[in-house]
Amino acid sequence: MVAFTKLMLWIHKVLGTLLSILFLVWFLSGLVMIYHSFPQVNQYDRLKKMDPLRPEGLPSIESVIARLPEGETIRSLTLDSYMGVPCFHIQGKQGSYDLPADSSQTWPVTPDFNRIATHWVAAPIARVDTLYQLEQWIPFGRLKQEFPIYKYYFDDEEQHQLYLSSKSGKVLQRTDQKSRFWAWIGAIPHWIYFTSLRQDAKLWSQVVIWLSGMGCLMCLAGGYLAIRDLRLARRRGKGLTPYKKFWYKWHHLAGTLFGLFVLTFAFSGMMSLANVQDFGITPKLSFKPQERLRKMAPSLDAYQVDYREAIAAYPGETRQLTWEAFGPYPIYALASERMGKGHWVDASANKVSPLNLTEEQVRRVIEEVHGTEHEIQIEWLDHYDTYYLPKKYRASLPVWKVTIDDADDSTYYIHPKRGTSRYMGTPARWQHWAYTALHSLNFRVLTERPWLWHTVMWILMLGGTFVSLSGVYLAIRCVIRWVKKIGKK
Repeated sequence: MVAFTKLMLWIHKVLGTLLSILFLVWFLSGLVMIYHSFPQVNQYDRLKKMDPLRPEGLPSIESVIARLPEGETIRSLTLDSYMGVPCFHIQGKQGSYDLPADSSQTWPVTPDFNRIATHWVAAPIARVDTLYQLEQWIPFGRLKQEFPIYKYYFDDEEQHQLYLSSKSGKVLQRTDQKSRFWAWIGAIPHWIYFTSLRQDAKLWSQVVIWLSGMGCLMCLAGGYLAIRDLRLARRRGKGLTPYKKFWYKWHHLAGTLFGLFVLTFAFSGMMSLANVQDFGITPKLSFKPQERLRKMAPSLDAYQVDYREAIAAYPGETRQLTWEAFGPYPIYALASERMGKGHWVDASANKVSPLNLTEEQVRRVIEEVHGTEHEIQIEWLDHYDTYYLPKKYRASLPVWKVTIDDADDSTYYIHPKRGTSRYMGTPARWQHWAYTALHSLNFRVLTERPWLWHTVMWILMLGGTFVSLSGVYLAIRCVIRWVKKIGKK
């Protein structure tokens, strides 16, 4: 037992000395990340810059498909209009295609880079750099295929910067002074988003996993020592801690109180990049339900309503139209520039009408996926539950909750107005607890009460910060002692 205690003490001391500053940075940057993340151009940023779709002048879908190579199978189809050019974006089995609505045009249309830049940032252009290397705000290795990348600097108060692909004119990144500042003290240190490391996604992932894993080992050793010291203090009649020196005493007390959270934070941080299936938690079903559901998608012939009629039904609102489906039921998804808003049209009807999946339709699809040998229960869910929690938009309720009595206890959450579905099987449930629940406090009692979520998160993060800060002080003291010992020798 003495040898084991010495081992735990050595592990906690060595790993604490190596990792205490990193943990302090993680907690402080985590507080920033509650409110500010890494700058990015998201889908709604792009939608705002798209032109409203108008049915006039758009071709029949049959004429568009006729322009594809013979024998090509369509996997996804989207229409949008950008910089005055309506274009169909098609992902096929053999490749991807961008087909302008006007068949006399070719894609990509020669980009007018300056026009695109001022379309995104309404300010005078100060200068333009041509990049052949990744930078801090575009650290992802996949962007190397866009070289050279044009970096625009703008002469405005916010000091905007914009990155454009030289191949297509696509906006890769947009930042301003404020977003860059918050990223430097938030997302960059928290996610270890340094260009030299992040451009190699596999190496970056392994580094984060190993650092988090060593942090878990440090916390486990610290937890053992915390309990040992509590028992030691009680035997000696010294209250809760045997330590007298300020930093030792409060590191022990804070570690005892918040150590479990520090451990779960490190573990869930590791699981943000690791997968529970790597630890042997695999699906028990012999097929992939979501993949089987996607394969049920109908051909374009099943879309009875002309897509131009769907656009005309919501004049001036649609920025992007996607051909979607729930099982064999065709759907038009019309995206708006307003975040979380849009229209979903039942494309199998005789006229434009909002989608509204019935219980019978849902049951028919689920039986097609899972068969009829298992009991299927369908309920109307108008509140969040353990595995269906609010994200950004509370408009995701109500949904159909479908549970199947199979080997994986399969569960679906199907939105009747959108046709979207979320599947939860054994690995997904474990992943929820290992990552999102522990790292983001994604518990129903908290997420339904934002004030409570923020209160609990701040208390735990500040507790973790103090544990780490006191650990940094002790680590510095430890290093000083080691240096003095080496000097004497």
